[in-house]
Amino acid sequence: MIDLDLDMRQYDCPFIDTTDDVDVVFSAVQWQLDTDAEQLETRLLVKADTSNKLEEGLRVLRAHPNMNDCYILSKLDNVATIGTVIEETDAMRSIQRNGGYITGPFRIEDGRERWHVGFDDDEAEDVTLAELERHNDFKVENRDRLGATALFDLLENADSAMAVLDGCRSLTETERRTFEVASELGYYETPRGATLEDLAERFDVSKTAVSMNLRRCERKLLGAAESALEGLEGESTSR
Repeated sequence: MIDLDLDMRQYDCPFIDTTDDVDVVFSAVQWQLDTDAEQLETRLLVKADTSNKLEEGLRVLRAHPNMNDCYILSKLDNVATIGTVIEETDAMRSIQRNGGYITGPFRIEDGRERWHVGFDDDEAEDVTLAELERHNDFKVENRDRLGATALFDLLENADSAMAVLDGCRSLTETERRTFEVASELGYYETPRGATLEDLAERFDVSKTAVSMNLRRCERKLLGAAESALEGLEGESTSR
């Protein structure tokens, strides 16, 4: 199996066009392609900075000529879950026609879309990418060839991977940014490339504030890693 991570701009996608006009983000939860009707049915999370921006984004989305149906499943403040039915895009048609398939959720913001697409062989991949170049703007961000063993391992350990992912998502923006900068500057290296004082100066806060942010971040990430390791240990003992 060949797995591609694509940074895509489709020129006939309602979601991409909407994020061009309004500062909203779409994340796919579920999708189903009806090749006979040439339509894509989706369930998506929509997020904006404010409830007014969310309403504006939904209004623009509903007015798109390729949008057949758009309805709200739930909404709270600046986040909504919606169901949609859109016309099959040129990219969807090319991927489906050449035996490709979606391997993961897609995310759309700032006029770009992150796709995860799979193919069974090199020829199907080459033909599809050649077709996509005619009507879309895209870049292959990552390409993996997964054998049966690697694919089985990935599926078997999905819960452990989700534990780590949930730990990362639990970080606040301040915790995440502090951790990223600390890592970039060498705070975790031996010898250290940066001190708490360096980080405090970088963020214009006290050393105590930096230390607390790092400790909270480390505690969350270590807890997630421990949960993932427990899952891996349970799998190994069951074999």
